Amino acid sequence: MKKATLLIALFSIIVLSSFAQQYKTENLIFITLDGLRWQEVFYGADSLLVVDTKYAQNPEKLTRQFWNSDPKIRREILMPFFWQVIAKEGQLHGNRKYGSKVNDKNRMVFSKPCYNEIFAGYPDDERINSNSKENNPNPNFLEFLDRQPGFEGKVAAFASWDVFPAILNRDRNNLKLNAGFEKVSANDLTEIEIFLNRAQDEIRGPWGGVRLDFFTHHFALEELKTRKPKVLYIGYGETDDYSHDDRYDQYLLSAQQTDAYIREIWEFVQSDSQYRDKTTMVIMTDHGRGVYPKVNWKSHSLKSAGF
Repeated sequence: MKKATLLIALFSIIVLSSFAQQYKTENLIFITLDGLRWQEVFYGADSLLVVDTKYAQNPEKLTRQFWNSDPKIRREILMPFFWQVIAKEGQLHGNRKYGSKVNDKNRMVFSKPCYNEIFAGYPDDERINSNSKENNPNPNFLEFLDRQPGFEGKVAAFASWDVFPAILNRDRNNLKLNAGFEKVSANDLTEIEIFLNRAQDEIRGPWGGVRLDFFTHHFALEELKTRKPKVLYIGYGETDDYSHDDRYDQYLLSAQQTDAYIREIWEFVQSDSQYRDKTTMVIMTDHGRGVYPKVNWKSHSLKSAGF
C-alpha cells in the first residue's frame, strides 16, 4: 500500500510499532471521537432513534437524510470517508456482531478513566475514577514522545473538552496543548488562527466545558499546515455531548461532520511531502453508549452498555 496507513479501532488501545516498521512511519496523527457508538459506525442510523420525536426535532427530515434499509448503504451515508477510504485502504476493528470486541479495561467506562487508559496504556481505577480536573499522575505517550530526540517541540494536541489539560497533565510536562475554550497563542499566529481566536469568543456553543468541534478541528489543521508537528492529537467531543443532551439528530450530524473533518486532514496529509507515505493515522473512541432499552443510548456505563 503506497498511501499512508489509516486505522480505526473502537474501544481499544493501539500499538503502533508494527505499523511503523512495515510502513516506515515518521509521523502520527491520533484522533478520538468522544462517545461514538460502534453501532452507528458499522450499521448507520438506528431505526428506533431516527424516527423518535424525543430524540429528533424533525424525524422525517432526519430519516430522509440518514436512513436506508441496507445497513451497508446506511453506514456509508453517515460516514462516507470511513467506508469509501478507511475500510478499503486501512483497517477497521470493533464490529461486535462479528466478535471483534476491543474493550476498555477500566470499570467506569466514562471519559476521563478511558482517556487515561488510552494515553497511559493501562487502567487506573483506584486513582482515575471521575471526570474531575485533578491532574492525572500517570505518564502518557504524548509526553514520552515529546522527550525523544527529533520530537522535541514537534508534538501538539487539540481537544474540545476542557478536562484534557488534567488528563494529559500539562502542568507536569508542558505539552503543547489547546483544549476547551483556550485561544491559540504563538509568536507567529496565522490570519486563520487570529480569526478562530476571535470567533471562539463570539460563537458560543451549548456546553460550558466543551467547545464546538469546528474550532478544535481548524486549530489543529492550521497547526498541521503551518508548524508541521510529527505527532498530532485531535480530540473531537460533539458526539458525546449531543448524546447526553438526548439529541440523536445532532449526534448523527456531528458524526458525519467529523468524518468530513478526518477526510480533510487525510487529504492534506496526502498532498504534503513531509506527511505523504510517512504518516500513520489512528482513530478511536473512548467509550461506547447504551443500547437497550433505547433510552440508554444517551448514557455510557457498564449498567447501560446493552451489548
